[in-house]
Amino acid sequence: MESIGNIVLYFVVSLVIIIFSVMAVTTRKILRAATYLLFVLLGTAVFYFQLGYEFLGAVQIAVYAGGILVLFVFSILLTQHPADDSKVLTMHRRFVGILASLLGVALLGYALYTMPFAEGMSLQTALTANDVDMQMIGSKLLSTDKFGYMLPFEAVSVLLLACIIGGIAIARKR
Repeated sequence: MESIGNIVLYFVVSLVIIIFSVMAVTTRKILRAATYLLFVLLGTAVFYFQLGYEFLGAVQIAVYAGGILVLFVFSILLTQHPADDSKVLTMHRRFVGILASLLGVALLGYALYTMPFAEGMSLQTALTANDVDMQMIGSKLLSTDKFGYMLPFEAVSVLLLACIIGGIAIARKR
């Protein structure tokens, strides 16, 4: 009976994430988009809790739903009025956006299936081999070797620090 409850919860949370994701990118009010993003991030945390990764769920809520979203809202309030609507996109810009999105998805899919993931295996091989465990994924994410992700992780933290400093500089000018 518990597995049926997990399946129902999975589909409900998936539906919530899909609906709020679409609402986040289609709304013309930027503060509402940030609020919809909050619900998407909380839904992702529910997935972590459902999988038994309580620490990752707590990090998702604390860092992303808490910290990053507060930074987004802070940036929004510093740069524009939250009640203002964004401009309606022209058909040409929508076409360019959709084309860029499809190209990005194609490149990401190609990179995921061809880039070496762990010990020379591609992601496709790793997924079918069933030899990849959470410890291997964690050590790869925090490694500094050729295909490690520590440098991009630190680059994102420097980028966020630059955003905070830029926000403070804009606020001081006002």
